[in-house]
Amino acid sequence: MISSTSYKSPIGEILLNADEFGLTELRFDPEKPVNSKNKSESSLNQSSIHLNQAIRWLDIYFSGHEPLFLPALHLIGTPFQIEVWHLIQKIPYGNIISYSCIAQEIARVKGIKNMAAQAVGHAVGANNIPIIVPCHRVIGKNGNLTGYSGGIEKKKFLLNLEKSIIN
Repeated sequence: MISSTSYKSPIGEILLNADEFGLTELRFDPEKPVNSKNKSESSLNQSSIHLNQAIRWLDIYFSGHEPLFLPALHLIGTPFQIEVWHLIQKIPYGNIISYSCIAQEIARVKGIKNMAAQAVGHAVGANNIPIIVPCHRVIGKNGNLTGYSGGIEKKKFLLNLEKSIIN
């Protein structure tokens, strides 16, 4: 039961999808077909609430302010991906962190010696809710801006909007 809407942002049109549990997707390429399913009235009402929360969050964010709430999210991925996305959500507004730092934190929590930064990179790249799950705040070990689902220019825009210090 997915409901969708589009959002006009300073970095282009964004497609938002939500189900009865929360926002499931924020996509920069709205021309691609939407994964629609049959909608019941009750789930449509709940998903509309989640879309409205996401729109309000994006309005605040793109006005240059840190939203002080998080819209309901329905993270869909592997347990490892979801673990990485939860860590990404903890990166404070205006801050950045490297893939290797996230890998070190996961290794520490799991009590293992090492975690590959590449594994973290793959999980970050699979994030279906960029901006709100702020994967743009994750950078390369040497301060390099690396891949982003919307492209490096969008990543730079978002970091500049947050006035992040990047080398």
